[in-house]
Amino acid sequence: MARIVFEKVRKCFGKTEVIKGLNLVIKDEEFFTFVGPSGCGKSTILNMIAGLEPVTEGKIYFDGRAVNHLSPKERDVAMVFQSYALYPHMNVYENMAFPLRMRKVSKGEIDREVKRIAELLGLTPLLYKKPRELSGGQRQRVALGRAIIRRPKVFLMDEPLSNLDARLRIEVRAELKRLHHRLRITTVYVTHDQAEAMSLSDRIAVLHNGEIQQCGTPLEVYTRPKNVFVAGFIGSPPMNFIEARVINRHPLEVEIGGRVFRPLVQRLPQTESVTVGIRPEHIGVQSEPTPFQAKVVLIEPAGAENWVDVDLNGNIIRGKCHLEDRLTVGKNAFLKIRPEDLLIFDPIDKDLC
Repeated sequence: MARIVFEKVRKCFGKTEVIKGLNLVIKDEEFFTFVGPSGCGKSTILNMIAGLEPVTEGKIYFDGRAVNHLSPKERDVAMVFQSYALYPHMNVYENMAFPLRMRKVSKGEIDREVKRIAELLGLTPLLYKKPRELSGGQRQRVALGRAIIRRPKVFLMDEPLSNLDARLRIEVRAELKRLHHRLRITTVYVTHDQAEAMSLSDRIAVLHNGEIQQCGTPLEVYTRPKNVFVAGFIGSPPMNFIEARVINRHPLEVEIGGRVFRPLVQRLPQTESVTVGIRPEHIGVQSEPTPFQAKVVLIEPAGAENWVDVDLNGNIIRGKCHLEDRLTVGKNAFLKIRPEDLLIFDPIDKDLC
């Protein structure tokens, strides 16, 4: 397996700087995910690890050894792409055996390894089918099998689930997690799907404009987002943001919708106004009266409960309600918000207070 270190890594395409001085350590056996919007530099980082793109400045190390000068083959990495990249004229067995044949492995060992990995991935009944006879999820498992059979130092995965439908994504996601627990191969994963990143990863790095905005465990990033960008990107539905007025600084008190809250902060904001963030799942919308009243503008059924958009003094915010609460669009409802669920962001630097 491998520990991957980035030391002041920059990547430019012409005059455009895509990756801006990346310093990062990916631990041995870790499942590490880069997540961020399209164009933020995720796939470029993966290609630099693989050796498909040269580094403009800085160093990348595998287990303390600089690999900038090494070819993709010499780095011993296996990539799984968004497209399955299977050979259409080969059956599943032949596709999975191909990397071992290129290494001149004996026929007996190839047969043992292909059957072992096929059993691991539930592909045994499909070994003699061609890719065109397989579903999307089955093809992606074959692509995973072809990567696993090489026993690489590092797995690199570039949005491998994005071509699958919602149900298959969840199934293959669970498969990936089980495989990582069994194989313990250092895995670097790239996705724009924050739910995927949260469920799979030991740690995630949130990228924006070629820079890491925050790196930590999924729970750390979710509960204590470093800035407004991370707070708004991580979480589904996305976090609500409300402009609020500071009415007292010691202790900090803010006014939202005519009600005063005393949120928990680690530092005081620099101004008399702040941006308050609160996740939709932390806002209860109900018919039972509270001091916090708002008008219902949208009800979105979501199975066991409903998402509800309300107008709070001109701010449209989203919360959730139980099915037994018979709310009506255009009528008033009442909000339940706890001070400890409020996140305070400084409007000057956009960082968490």
